[in-house]
Amino acid sequence: MTKTDLIAAVADSAKLSKKDAGIALDAVLSAIEDALAKKQKITLVGFGTFEVKHREARKGHNPSTGAPIDIAASNAVHFKAGKPLTAKVQ
Repeated sequence: MTKTDLIAAVADSAKLSKKDAGIALDAVLSAIEDALAKKQKITLVGFGTFEVKHREARKGHNPSTGAPIDIAASNAVHFKAGKPLTAKVQ
């Protein structure tokens, strides 16, 4: 499903125009991005939780050559699905 498909589904479900659904979806995604940029945890009950997790610097290897490399520390977005979402997917 693409963003356009999601906008169409939201528009049909909420009885909105595609333009209004697109604006609403963009606002939701922007709010999620802003909260994650501030390292805030976002919990959507029944859906799941988004949070930023820190990855420490570590040693790795180049899979092509086997040469050792240093992997820098970084932050990554982590999503944990809620029980209702997991049950629905099963």
